[in-house]
Amino acid sequence: MKVLFIVTAFQRHEKDVITPWLLETIKSLGDLGIEVTVFAPSYRGLADHTIKGIPVKRFRYFFRRWENLTHEETTPDRLKRGLFYKGLVAFYVLGGMIGIMRLCARERYDIIHVHWPFPHALFGYLGRWMCGGRLVCTFYGVELQWVLNKMPAFRPFLKWAARVSDEVVAISSYTAAMLRNVEDVPIRVIPYGISVRELSPPVRRSSGPATILFVGRLVERKGVAFLIDAFQNLCRSSDVRLVIVGDGPERRALEQRARSRGIEGEVRFVGQVEADRLKEWYRASDIFVLPAVFDSKGDTEGLGVVLLEALSHGKAVIASRVGGIVDIVEDGKTGLLVEEKDATALARAIERLLSDHELYRHIVEEGQKRVRERFLIGAVAGRLAETYGARTTARTPESTD
Repeated sequence: MKVLFIVTAFQRHEKDVITPWLLETIKSLGDLGIEVTVFAPSYRGLADHTIKGIPVKRFRYFFRRWENLTHEETTPDRLKRGLFYKGLVAFYVLGGMIGIMRLCARERYDIIHVHWPFPHALFGYLGRWMCGGRLVCTFYGVELQWVLNKMPAFRPFLKWAARVSDEVVAISSYTAAMLRNVEDVPIRVIPYGISVRELSPPVRRSSGPATILFVGRLVERKGVAFLIDAFQNLCRSSDVRLVIVGDGPERRALEQRARSRGIEGEVRFVGQVEADRLKEWYRASDIFVLPAVFDSKGDTEGLGVVLLEALSHGKAVIASRVGGIVDIVEDGKTGLLVEEKDATALARAIERLLSDHELYRHIVEEGQKRVRERFLIGAVAGRLAETYGARTTARTPESTD
């Protein structure tokens, strides 16, 4: 079976850290005998290439110098930079339409799988028309929130995308519910997957200050400002430090927030790191926190895949009760949940895990059980294969010993 993935951004080179879960999903589908090609926008003139054996077809949409609507940051963040980028969207859509028609004139695919259907469902529809395959659309939540909260005139496009799809997928129960409010169609919930060969046992370090870890883009909906406020309260009674891994438009404001609260010495901004270095930070931490919020645009976490990564490294997790996070974190069982934007409750939850070793162990063990049952990349790939109607030819099960 041949499948075409239509995506907003894909790895530009071997060390690029963009959407690693998508790369692993494609590799796992390959283990099942499904051949995947990626269709993605160019970045500054980038031509077709291959990443770890995966063919990547790039479509051009503007002059090389300004061909950066994607990859460097999320497209909604890019559009805030001015009218130029808003105008660039029209060229992006036109370039994608031309690119998909050229590709499907040469190649045939059994499945056209669209990720982030706004606006990529249009490319998928054209691809299906030319290839004669089936159209699958996966919704992530952010694109739904973006349209519903900021561009309601495009709501009919979302309804159309859901109706014309042969299969509709949502990454979480939260995203599925949001989509049903737009168009009541059958929806499969298939989350992100993570690729691990071994789940680490519950690990809390016994020496030195306790390390609280956050990993993610520094944007408003991640809620890091409230984590800094919670950490200020913790510093008064506990020996702790806060490590923030990631970068983004909010970084400067967050660094200033830490300085203004007099805790800059205990808060370390690491920036974006490569995969091996990220594993080291997970190992060096004690508790992982994702203090997500509904931001000023109404956006929040569609799932929270970093919570799965933290659990796989044997760390207990704390998160806000928003979006798709609740598919991963069940309060008191697979993690602790707090209300969004409540720094006091967040500090109390951290203190609780620092002092209750039995609860810490229980949360990690139950969290890892949920990871094994629902979120390992092999299981996710298998569910996608079922969605495609594929007869798989091989399977390499993941070890969780």
